[in-house]
Amino acid sequence: MDLAYRKQWDQYVKELYERERNGETVVYWEVKYPFPMSNRDYVYVRQRRELDFEGRKVHVIVSQSTYEPQIPEKSGVIRVKQYTQRLAIQSDGKRGSKVFMYYFDNPGGQIPSWVINWAAKNGVPNFLKDMVKACQNYRRT
Repeated sequence: MDLAYRKQWDQYVKELYERERNGETVVYWEVKYPFPMSNRDYVYVRQRRELDFEGRKVHVIVSQSTYEPQIPEKSGVIRVKQYTQRLAIQSDGKRGSKVFMYYFDNPGGQIPSWVINWAAKNGVPNFLKDMVKACQNYRRT
């Protein structure tokens, strides 16, 4: 939820900001893709709720792609028009958290198989390691 902090630890963020639209939070996020591919960008509505489940707080974050005429597409960047994320986070009762996530996006364009293989074997696991480290260091910044 803290976009300023995300820009500090996520090496794939090229541009990231939010603005309000009719009481909703709209996020713009440009993601760096490896050469020779084009960067992707996302425009989505994000909502956050805190729920009580069996006496424990559960933080739920829902994101869904949207159209925002005030954020036009950029030349050379592919707009991801199909994006959905559902995230639920709760304490594990000790010093950690349980995270449940559903994620889908259609990045569009032609993605070479070597990039898909790299992402599955290295990109996603390395990103998750970076995210865990960022979460552990969050209160220290």
